Amino acid sequence: MTMNRRIVPVLLALLLGAVSSVALAAFPEKPLRMIVPFPAGGAADLMARGMALRLSEELGQQVVIDNRGGAGGSTAAEAAAKSAPDGYTLFFGTMGTHAINPALYPKLRYDPLKDFEAISLTHVTPRVLVVGPSVKARSIAELVALAKARPGSLTYGSAGNGSSSHLSGALFESMAGVDMLHVPYKGSAPLLVDVLAGRIDMTFDSYTVYEDHIRSGKVHALGVTSKGRLKALPNVPAIDEAGLKGYDVSNWLGLFAPAGTPVPVLTTLHTALGRAMATPALRQQLSALGIEPAFGSREEFTSLIRSELPKWAAIVKSAGVHID
Repeated sequence: MTMNRRIVPVLLALLLGAVSSVALAAFPEKPLRMIVPFPAGGAADLMARGMALRLSEELGQQVVIDNRGGAGGSTAAEAAAKSAPDGYTLFFGTMGTHAINPALYPKLRYDPLKDFEAISLTHVTPRVLVVGPSVKARSIAELVALAKARPGSLTYGSAGNGSSSHLSGALFESMAGVDMLHVPYKGSAPLLVDVLAGRIDMTFDSYTVYEDHIRSGKVHALGVTSKGRLKALPNVPAIDEAGLKGYDVSNWLGLFAPAGTPVPVLTTLHTALGRAMATPALRQQLSALGIEPAFGSREEFTSLIRSELPKWAAIVKSAGVHID
């Protein structure tokens, strides 16, 4: 009798473990949601949708995009962090949400390391300094000269306060010794409209958004934000080589799940994501848009975030960026 009382809890634990294993093995059994921290139509949204399509094919379940713009992506990140850790909510995080925001928002309501499980880095994309039709400068040197001649009058738009496009512009101001007016938007899509119309003078945004307009001559690309040139724009110099030595901003994005998501689920997601990002058609599409597809271990992605946090804290401090 005593022996039976001892055995029953063990058997129950084994039974519950078996049921849990079966449930995990069946993952996913329903559509998944991927929260994207910007409105539809922007660069991050386009990258997310291409990845979600391939990921849906690999998982056998639809991955639905949930666009949530605002506060440099922190609104979306907070919502993702508070979601059930069951694998059915994913977050398409950015350098902004996971490396820049902690330096900008003293009361940030999520922790980029503690509140998320990193799945993998997926995209690396330099930004392009694009000027609209009202700006006559055709080189970085001419733009800097124009900004110095008209302090405080040239405008640069960004995808939001504290976004990587905002920081790209602030770093440019600091290194070039110029004073420009920052105008934040809720994502790249509405900003594009005003740049094309000449209501905003310039932006530091993804080539993906401005590709057609650069090719048509409606806007002009003066430089790229990475250390080297962009393969898609071989004749456009890096801002670094064009005079601002040491200027380097390469935006990165990746996939996350809420902290506490079971390891077997994370493994399933990681494996499926690896196959999705290796799809030749997807890789070719991204490369043509000046985006480098990426994939690595969960540990590598976590290490990247750890190294980026102090880097961007220093940049925010030196550039004197404030949320306005």
